[in-house]
Amino acid sequence: MQEIKLTDIMTRNVKGVERRATLRTIVESMSTHRISCQLVTEDQQPVGIITERDMVKLLLETADNPAMLDQYAEDIMSSPIVTLYDNESLYDAMVVSRAERLRHLPIIDKEGKLQGLVTQSDIAKAHFHVIEIQAELIEKAISERTVDLKQANEELQAMSMEDALMEIGNRRAMEVDLEHTHAASLRNGRQYCVALVDVDYFKKYNDHYGHSAGDEVLRTVAKTFEAEMRKTDRIYRYGGEEMLLVLTDTDADGALIFMKRAIRALAEKGIPHSQSPYGFLTSSAGVAAAVVDGKCLPSWQDVVEKADQALYESKESNRNTASMAA
Repeated sequence: MQEIKLTDIMTRNVKGVERRATLRTIVESMSTHRISCQLVTEDQQPVGIITERDMVKLLLETADNPAMLDQYAEDIMSSPIVTLYDNESLYDAMVVSRAERLRHLPIIDKEGKLQGLVTQSDIAKAHFHVIEIQAELIEKAISERTVDLKQANEELQAMSMEDALMEIGNRRAMEVDLEHTHAASLRNGRQYCVALVDVDYFKKYNDHYGHSAGDEVLRTVAKTFEAEMRKTDRIYRYGGEEMLLVLTDTDADGALIFMKRAIRALAEKGIPHSQSPYGFLTSSAGVAAAVVDGKCLPSWQDVVEKADQALYESKESNRNTASMAA
């Protein structure tokens, strides 16, 4: 099944206001047009957004200070904003919306001009529609007892953002997230770090305790790291027993401190691992920053590669630690 494009579900003809539009004008516009947000544009390009939540907070303040209604849009808008291109898919919107915890996603063309708006409600409605269609395919495949059943199941799984075993984000969602996170870093200089985590001596653990125990330990490791993360951080299954963490708005030093704390939290659980020199389960990590000396690396793949090199250094230095990429 062909993926749904954002142009299929977005609201078109979205009008923005200028930076110097007053709060009074914005309130009137949102009320008149019954819209949940107001985009701020400059030369038809979205530069900021004002949501219902922003308005509620501001209007409470205007009760004591009516003059605040004469504030300008540029003084109260959220900026920079996360945008998506009009040739991207529903899946891209699902990943970015969940990763960034956003309810409104402006849609732009290749020149950066505003083309429309996709809301969380649009995404949910379109996603449910896809699931309904795929469920019909599965029912049809069952009735016909053909290979269509396998294909329909594969299509249903393709829309999933979660790894079934580790119960964290899957590889496809990770790549979409990193693509957008790095693009924002290139545009706005927004710093983020990547951490690659490997469970130490996992093959020996699997061989000794069995695959079922190995699966359970992978879930435990993932939950341990999730418990240490901030709400803005994300974790994905990179491959095998490896996990990748996206640490937003974090510099190299902060990311390294966090990873050492998370690694220590896992070690302190004391999960028995008789085949490890430590006698209990440990992990190793490599950390890399996207912005180095004020310059962003060319691609997210470059950031991950540097993290992988740092992970190798951790493994070479007796494991159970985190290393920073040079």
